[in-house]
Amino acid sequence: MGYDALSMHQAIATPAAAAPPRKKRRSRTKRYLLIAGGVLLLWIIVSSILSRREKPIPVTTDKAVRRTIVQTVSATGKIQPEIEVKISPEVAGEIIDLPVEDGKAVKKGDLLVRIKPDSYKALLEQQEAAISAAKATNLQQKATLLKTEQDIKRADDMFAKKTISVQEYNAAQAAHDVAKATYESSQHDIERAQAASSQARDALSKTTVYSPIDGTVTILNSKLGERIVATGQFAGTEVMRVADLQHMEARVDVNENDVVNVKIGDKASIKIDAYPERRFHGTVYQIANTGKTSGTGTQEEVTNFEVKIRIDEHDVLLKPALSCTADIETASASDVIAVPMQAVTIRTGDSNLSPEEIEKKKLKIEQRDKADNSAELTNEKIEKQAQRE
Repeated sequence: MGYDALSMHQAIATPAAAAPPRKKRRSRTKRYLLIAGGVLLLWIIVSSILSRREKPIPVTTDKAVRRTIVQTVSATGKIQPEIEVKISPEVAGEIIDLPVEDGKAVKKGDLLVRIKPDSYKALLEQQEAAISAAKATNLQQKATLLKTEQDIKRADDMFAKKTISVQEYNAAQAAHDVAKATYESSQHDIERAQAASSQARDALSKTTVYSPIDGTVTILNSKLGERIVATGQFAGTEVMRVADLQHMEARVDVNENDVVNVKIGDKASIKIDAYPERRFHGTVYQIANTGKTSGTGTQEEVTNFEVKIRIDEHDVLLKPALSCTADIETASASDVIAVPMQAVTIRTGDSNLSPEEIEKKKLKIEQRDKADNSAELTNEKIEKQAQRE
């Protein structure tokens, strides 16, 4: 019995002896939490201070070296042939012969299109007949004139011998004058008929159209059997275009602010989108005197001047209307000390501040003015509330 009581006393006393280590662990955990909280608070304070400070500006350095500096003007445009002829027949009618097709090479003098000539042949024959009729009339009038000349001579002799009256003499003279005028008129009728015949012959010759240059058919708008309109009093039908693809040019639009720097003879580097790995070279040979304005009356209004650049390379057969970008060399300086563009700044007025520094100063002044205005508004509200109370 005594043994059991002792055992129970030891069992009860054992937990009491283990209590001190738990208290130590709790106090240690609490200390760690306080340290972590302090570190977190310190990090928040430091981050807040650092965020208020201006971030340092990264600076890139480079050496100043001697080199050749080239000023360029960039412009975009299209590749076009230097010589391109629009074929529009001067006479109307039906196309009865069209021996070419799009992309075909032609020589100067080759047949391009033939128009049905029947009506023009008939007109020419009619004018030739009119010439013959005018000549026959002229012969009649000439015979009449010769007769009146004989009559006036006989009337002169008879009037001198007083065998005819004055009225008869005047009638003979008038008949001679009328015959002479009629004869001269018949001569002019011949000239008019000959001119009409020449015009009809010219119209007949224009029913066949030949190539005016050596080149390639770049556009073919009409087909065999179609009827076309003549280019007489208004714009006629454009049947096709023939261009010399061996001599190409870049037609680019240069902004009005840059065109004053471009001059005839300037060299240019041309990049064609269809040949991204190659640079073509050319020379400016024509600058437009009148600009082209787009977006008139809007914020996007722009005025450009067309500049033509003759391409020097002929080893590649370029096609019309290819997109291109040209860099025109307008000025250059050789063997000069050069620095990167980012290292160049501008000082305005008497201030030694750069444009960036001036802009920052303006922003600070604006912020200060806004704060002052806000303070004034707050004071006014407080005064109004005090007056109401």
